[in-house]
Amino acid sequence: MKKTTSATHNPMPAKTRDKICKTLSERLADSIFLSLHAKQAHWNVQGHNFIALHKLFDKVYEEVGEFTDEIAERIRALGGVAEGGPSVVLERSRLHDYPLLVADGMEHVEAMSQSLAMFSEGIREAALEADEAEDPATTDMLSSMLGEVDKLLYFVESHATAREMANAAHGQ
Repeated sequence: MKKTTSATHNPMPAKTRDKICKTLSERLADSIFLSLHAKQAHWNVQGHNFIALHKLFDKVYEEVGEFTDEIAERIRALGGVAEGGPSVVLERSRLHDYPLLVADGMEHVEAMSQSLAMFSEGIREAALEADEAEDPATTDMLSSMLGEVDKLLYFVESHATAREMANAAHGQ
């Protein structure tokens, strides 16, 4: 494995820091890409529940921005370089492209739900890896983040559930 960290007085072994930084770099790419998904949805949502979804997607964007900073700062604390350029994000992110021509609120809810679920899966895997590497600070950061991501997913998916219930009540 290529060394990706610089000299630091952090007592964690360099090999462990390299491994954690590599994983965090992938999650950093995911968080940057997810923030773009949230803005795409925020700018283009239309239809039923427009204002509620517009505000919710903006909330997702803001919270994901905080995750992005936390991940980047943890990379730096471990002696790594927080790389967030467009080509790096495209190369490292596991998230799919967000559909650009979606306008209907429920289509955005489905697309954003998928993006949040993929992000959650990556954060969960990274937290387990950090725990196995005996890095409690990264584990705690990612575990806390995971709870917040899952809550955002719940908020977004609740719009689909509300719509399904309304349709069922109207016999659709």
